[in-house]
Amino acid sequence: MAESPKINRREHILQCLAQMLETSPGQRITTAKLAAEVGVSEAALYRHFPSKARMFEGLIEFIEDAILSRLNIIMDEEKDTMTRCQLVLQLLLVFSERNPGISRVLNGDALLGENERLRSRIDALFAKIETQIKQILREKTLREGVGFNLDEAILANLLLAFAEGRISQFVRSEFKQKPTLHFDEQWTFIQQQLLRS
Repeated sequence: MAESPKINRREHILQCLAQMLETSPGQRITTAKLAAEVGVSEAALYRHFPSKARMFEGLIEFIEDAILSRLNIIMDEEKDTMTRCQLVLQLLLVFSERNPGISRVLNGDALLGENERLRSRIDALFAKIETQIKQILREKTLREGVGFNLDEAILANLLLAFAEGRISQFVRSEFKQKPTLHFDEQWTFIQQQLLRS
């Protein structure tokens, strides 16, 4: 029973970190500022997380769990290639829009000057997503006997680059330019191009 307040405190620290990333775009978060936001001493922060890098890892774990678990649901529930692709891109854009501070971690903005392994971990997450999109596109060939003229790896990279670009615009605009803005129209166009390729 004694573990429960500790878990809540850890979650509270991560929520405060995400909130600060949202309300202080472009600024580096120091442990002193974070401790003040949480309402504890820096020493108290370090009792829950041995380093600031571990705090960012906590946010990255949240990102990985949220995105990869939903990705698996899409794969289980939807079998149509184009719908799957649409839902994967939409997942990234909606997740980013609902978590503005965390979108700074996703696009690497909040990780500048932080531990290299944090950027590697985000890079690995995007590599997993790109591999999943490539697999979705390849399955179309297996199921329908008709593939794409362009290699699936090239198309998967293009689709992911679209989503990453929208997330970067969101961060760069200080969260004013919503990632989902015009997505339906853009997806209709992208889908038409994919089906012609």
